[in-house]
Amino acid sequence: MIAAIAGLLLVATTPALAADSASPNDTARFLAGMQPAADSPLAPSTKDGNWQQHARAFDSAFQRVDNSQLSRIRAWSSKNIAETRPTVFYFFSGPDFLYANAFYPKAKTYVLAGLEPVGTVPDLVAMRGSVAHELAALRGSLSTILSVSFFITKNMKSQLHAGRVNGALPILYVFLVRSGYTIREATPVRVDADGALQTGADTGRGGGVANGIKIVFADSDGEARTLYYFSTNLADDGVKNSGFLKFCETLAPGDSFIKSASYLLHSGGFTKVRDFLIANSAAMVQDDSGIPLQYYDPQKWDLQPFGRYLGPIGVFPGRYQQKYAELFKKSKPIDFGIGYRHRPAESNLLLAVKKASVTGEQTEDKSADQTSSAAPAEAAKPGREPGHKKNTRRNSLRAWQWFPFTPSRR
Repeated sequence: MIAAIAGLLLVATTPALAADSASPNDTARFLAGMQPAADSPLAPSTKDGNWQQHARAFDSAFQRVDNSQLSRIRAWSSKNIAETRPTVFYFFSGPDFLYANAFYPKAKTYVLAGLEPVGTVPDLVAMRGSVAHELAALRGSLSTILSVSFFITKNMKSQLHAGRVNGALPILYVFLVRSGYTIREATPVRVDADGALQTGADTGRGGGVANGIKIVFADSDGEARTLYYFSTNLADDGVKNSGFLKFCETLAPGDSFIKSASYLLHSGGFTKVRDFLIANSAAMVQDDSGIPLQYYDPQKWDLQPFGRYLGPIGVFPGRYQQKYAELFKKSKPIDFGIGYRHRPAESNLLLAVKKASVTGEQTEDKSADQTSSAAPAEAAKPGREPGHKKNTRRNSLRAWQWFPFTPSRR
């Protein structure tokens, strides 16, 4: 564990870099198949045939996903999301910065969370002959999200633990530089039980601590932005002992995004995260695997359906929403695919925007009591959900075991 953390710090902390070590940005560009700086110690390695093949493969894959999805998502966002908040919450995300940024390209702070480990990117200059193998493994771990918009969990479980370049960090690196950003620094962080952000990872196994990575990056305008990724349990029994949601409250209200979330928010085991998102989101973009429609009070939310609702894929029986189907009878078309039904003609997207009167009231309430973390007024009253069975908690935990990393298709 100590060796792994030391490897992460080696490339993560810019001031401490040795003269022959690559910067985080050059490391990210090399992993992404993009030329690092001419004076980077990684520059000579780009002449290797294996790296050049890697670069061509990523050039083709990212061009394809941009043409078919990301550029269309950015156009949809520009047209339909009139006002955005500085913060974006994307839970059950894994390292999927790519789609969070496409839907919310103007955000200043992104908070991603999942069970995937943060991982490490050791000094690639010192790895020499083993780099080609690591690059091939990286391409494999990204193959599905670049083709169908989500990670396949059973593959990610093994892929993110294998090799010396592992976890969410190298994928975040690739997505950031392939999205046109420059990485300035990357620092291991943790959130303690009180929600305070601390520098450095927690090496113990005590409860109440969420380990993560803080990446500071910039666009061509030079303005610094921040990406947080936390490896943490989002189930009720996890977040009740964690300061993760308390930390998120310090950045709220924000905008939110959910896709391919295994319908976990439909169960009774993820109520705290669901209530947090309802209370602290000014806008939500989600597919039907996100928050069930019943939790959006139509007096407090403007609900705008896009695409086509066909119900869940066969892996998720019992999650069909009749109210969703009725809402989507008046939906507007979209020209891109998203979520489990990733074909454009089959995808659904809900844009839920909290009404201005509610947002104003919520701001006043927060100013009166900044420490309150009570269940939101917008959440449904306690009680059984439609179709709820006595073994709902057992079923939700079983689903979490099925999808122990990024919630997605088996």
